[in-house]
Order: sequence, then structure tokens, then C-alpha cells
Amino acid sequence: MMELSLRRLCAMALIGLLMMLANPSAVFAENELTPMDHPAMKSKLAERAVLLSVATAGKRLVAVGERGIILLSDDDASSWRQADVPVSVTLTAVRFASQQKGWALGHSGVVLHTKNGGDNWEKQLDGGEAARLILKAAKAKAQSGQCAEQEAKRILNAAQQFVDDGADKPFLDLYCEDEQKVLIVGAYNLSFRTEDGGVSWQPRLDYVDNIRGLHLYGVQPLGEDLFISGEQGLFLRSGDRGETFNALATPYAGSYFGLQPLGKRDLIIFGLRGNVFKSEDRGLIWRTIYIGIPVSITAAAELRDGTLALTTQSGDVLVSSDKGETFGHLKVDQPFPLTGIAQAANGNLVLVGVRGIKVISGALKPVKASDKSDGE
Repeated sequence: MMELSLRRLCAMALIGLLMMLANPSAVFAENELTPMDHPAMKSKLAERAVLLSVATAGKRLVAVGERGIILLSDDDASSWRQADVPVSVTLTAVRFASQQKGWALGHSGVVLHTKNGGDNWEKQLDGGEAARLILKAAKAKAQSGQCAEQEAKRILNAAQQFVDDGADKPFLDLYCEDEQKVLIVGAYNLSFRTEDGGVSWQPRLDYVDNIRGLHLYGVQPLGEDLFISGEQGLFLRSGDRGETFNALATPYAGSYFGLQPLGKRDLIIFGLRGNVFKSEDRGLIWRTIYIGIPVSITAAAELRDGTLALTTQSGDVLVSSDKGETFGHLKVDQPFPLTGIAQAANGNLVLVGVRGIKVISGALKPVKASDKSDGE
């Protein structure tokens, strides 16, 4: 299994942006500590750091990013403070199951948990332990006789490779069904779940229809189903609440960096070069949605009034009030590459990206309608 290059990692979480602008390991080289061993450093410049994801915990906003930075705001993004975090690895995603309990995850296979709305975090899993769990599960499956000898050998070899590679693979997204049940996904088909709030984690790699080990970028629910988007056109659906995932065909062979449910029926998937597709039948049939610019889509959110908002690699914010049929552009002063979006309690849009945090306040009215393009 090839070791991830910096460019590869950037493509996974930032769609060609700067997922990792600096090498945190170098900071600790002199004293031989690693980012996994060292708590995140407090900085007055944390609000301008590379931030990759933002979520809500009740009325609180929580943003995560490089060097283990986690920022909290209790005043609709007017001010931010830095949380206590036990690691300094880059964090790629954050989600909350309730106002108090949530998870953040990222590089080196790290999974963090908070029980107090993000003020403090504890490590529940890292890449080394994840690899050992994968190998343990592979050995148990091979010894059970559930699969043919050749298949057992393949599973064992793949599991051993995770151990040999070490903690070099990131988790990229997660879905919190409730405070106990969480599914996390990442590079090279990494997929784990917990049913006890993270006290224990079970690898689910063999239950995902992804024999090539493609990267898993996003996971979202729609009704009773769960969906995963990935690289090279990979799109997966689970009709049994995450027990198994089966691949479905899509119109595009490039990477899907995320997906967004709309209401109770519709689903949007998005990715490279402005490719956006919509399904109204749980992923069986897709049609192209034209956004007007051939720029990679980095994040999406359905706002409280039903508006669909998309962010792009070039710093655009696109909004649709008709469930993705047409889009307009919001005015963004001094735009920069964006990676995450959330809506504050007061209705403002909170954006995060390679230059930290940006807020769009007031009425979210487009300044111009998007012209149709081929979306290639």
C-alpha cells in the first residue's frame, strides 16, 4: 500500500487545497515528541489558521483544523476561544450528536470525543490502534471459515499492511446517529463504528463494497438509508443503518468530496471541477445540476429555510432556493479557498478555510445568477 503523499492528502480533505500547510512533526523533532503526543498549542492567531470543518453544538459553533486547533464561539462567530485538545495533528471533520457530546477526527487516524460541548477533548482512537483492530478482525474472520482460503489470505494481507504502514492515514468524515452510535470513514476504505459512545470501535472495512480500497470522503443519512461518497466516482448506499454498504452507479468517474441530503427525499453529491448531481430516488437515477463554474465543490449545507449552500475551492459561496435546480452567488469580500460551512443561531453563514474564519451576515441574497456551463 503506497504511503500518502502531501498532494494526495490535500486532495482528500481539501479538494486540491492546502490540507496540511506545514509539517507538525517538525515542530517537535528536537524533543522527539510527535503531534499525537503533544497537546495543541494555544495561539492568538488560531482564528487565521487552516480550518477544515465547522459544526454546531446547540447554539455553539465549533471549528477544527491544522495542528489540533479547535475553536469555540458562543456569540454567533463574533468571537472565538481555543479549546483544550490532547493532540496536535490536523483535524479534518467535527460533528455533534447533541449539544454536549460530539466527535472530531483527522490525521494519524485520530478520533477525539467531547462530553461538554467542545471545551475539553479526549482521544478515543488513533491510527496505530485502528490498524491493530483491523488485523484482529481479519484474523477472526479468516479463522471462522466464513470466506474462501484465497479471500482470507487477501483480507489478512491487507490488514497486515495497515499495521506495517503505521498511523499515516486520516479519517475524513463521520455520522452521529445518536450519542452512542457513530460511523467514521477515511482514506483507503477506513471505516469504523461504535455503539457505546466510543468506548470501543469496530472496523467495518469488509462490509463496504470497495474492493479497490478507494478513499471515503463523506457520509450522510437520508431517511432510513446511509450514503458514502468517495474517490473515482465511488458512491455507496446502506439500507441497514450502516451494517453493509453497496456501490451504486453514478454519472461521473471523478471524486465526490461530499454529499448533502435535501429534505426527506433528495440527495446532492458534489466534487471535482464543479460536478454536482441530484437524485430523487435514493441514488438510483442522477441528473446534472449546473452551478455555472467549473471549480471543485468543497462543502455543502442545507440551511434552516431550506436553502442549499455550497462552497468552492476558489472561495465562492453558491446558494439555491429551489433544491439545487438553479444557483446564485453570494458576495464574498476577499475570498479564500473554503472547506466548511455552518449556519449560526442568528442565521449568519460561518465559513472556514485556508485563512481561518469568514462570516456572511444579513439576507443571503445572490448578487448574480449563475450562467449554465457544462460542469465538466
